Amino acid sequence: MTVEESPRPSIAGVSVRRGGADDLARLTEIYNHYIVHTPITFDVEPVTVEQRRPWLEQFADSGRRRLFVAEEGGAVLGYADTHQFRQKAAYDTSVESTVYLAPEATGRGIGSLLYTTLFDAIADTGVRMALAGVTLPNDASVALHERFGFTLVGVMHEVGYKFGRYWDVGWYEKRLG
Repeated sequence: MTVEESPRPSIAGVSVRRGGADDLARLTEIYNHYIVHTPITFDVEPVTVEQRRPWLEQFADSGRRRLFVAEEGGAVLGYADTHQFRQKAAYDTSVESTVYLAPEATGRGIGSLLYTTLFDAIADTGVRMALAGVTLPNDASVALHERFGFTLVGVMHEVGYKFGRYWDVGWYEKRLG
């Protein structure tokens, strides 16, 4: 059974909605956790809410760039988005996708809930390919992407330097539409 054929996942008490300006402080907090404590992002210095605002503004329309947040009891637990892969026009039918969860929200299926919503939302937008870069090793992210039909297309070795060592990045693709 593929993701497209499986029932929509649900988690009691967790809802998913479009992300917006009111979420920016919490989304920045979640992202900063990964900057400070993990190699998952290659940013090395925490960002401010104002520095993160241009990132949020790309999701203002309802096109191929989408942002969804998961929340429980009014608290944002994480987010998933599709954003521009590259700036050249020929890449416009491809998007890069990503998921970030608050550390206390991992392992509950929230990433799957977010990705299901995200890919449903872009299904009719003309996106041909979703791409994801995963810092390796990262078993949880690899498993999530493979569950959603992403396949590994290559590994770029030692392309990031953080925490005193080099990190590889695996590139995954998922054909849509």
